[in-house]
Amino acid sequence: MNPDITAAALTAAREAAAAAAEVIRHYWRRGVEVELKSDATPVTIADREAEQAIRKILQASLPQASIYGEEFGLQGERGGLLWLVDPLDGTKSFVRRTPFFSTQIALMDGDELVLGVSSAPIYGETMWATSGNGAWLDGERVQVAATSTIGETSISIGNVKTLTADARWDALGALIRDSNRIRGYGDFCHYHLLACGSLDLVIESDVNILDIAALAVIVREAGGMFTDLDGAPLTLDTYSVLAGTPAIHAQALQRLRR
Repeated sequence: MNPDITAAALTAAREAAAAAAEVIRHYWRRGVEVELKSDATPVTIADREAEQAIRKILQASLPQASIYGEEFGLQGERGGLLWLVDPLDGTKSFVRRTPFFSTQIALMDGDELVLGVSSAPIYGETMWATSGNGAWLDGERVQVAATSTIGETSISIGNVKTLTADARWDALGALIRDSNRIRGYGDFCHYHLLACGSLDLVIESDVNILDIAALAVIVREAGGMFTDLDGAPLTLDTYSVLAGTPAIHAQALQRLRR
C-alpha cells in the first residue's frame, strides 16, 4: 500500500479509536442496559455508538475503503481496502465492570492485514502497528521476547472451549506441563503482553477475525508469529489463534500437529 495512504489511514484509525474511547468512558461511568444478540452474546448502546463514531472518521479519511464492523456489518465490498472494526471487544467484561475490553481497528489490503490499532481506554493502553514500521505502545517501540525453549515459556490461554473437545487438548496439556508458567489474561491483554515481551505464547480456539486482526499486525510487527492453530495465515473466516515468539510458535505448532 502507498506509504502516504498508510500514514493517513493510521492517523484516522488512531483518531477513530480515541473517539470510541470517549463513548466508552461515558457509558463506563453511567452504566448501560444489556441486550442479547441472536447468538446470545451481549451488546450495549456503548458498542453501537462507538462503532458509529469510528465509521464516521474512517469513511471521511479513506472513502474508497469498505468497512466490516461487529455491530453494523459490511458496508461496501470484500476485497480491496477493508476496515475491520470491533468497537468494544470484551462486552462481557465491560458490563461486569472489569477493564479487559478494547477497541480493535484493522485494515486489510486484499488478503493482507496492513494496519492495526488496539485501544484499551480503561486499562490505559493503546498499541498500533503498520506493515514494515514496527509495533508501538503509547509511542514507544516494542519487541517480543527472545524466548526459545518451552521450559522458559510463559503461556496465556484465552477462549478454548472448542479445543477442550479436540484431539489437541492432550497436546496442549503436555505443553503446559513443560512450560514455565500458565496464565489466562485473555482478550487484548495477552496479545499486548506478548508484543511487549512479557509473554511467549497465546492460544485461543474460539475467536472472531474482528477480535484479533489488529492484534495480529501488532504482534507480527513486534517480531512475533501469528497464525491460526493449524499454522495457516489469517483470513476473514479465522476462528483460532496460535501466536508467539518465532521459536516457541514453531515448537508449539509441531506439538499440536502431532
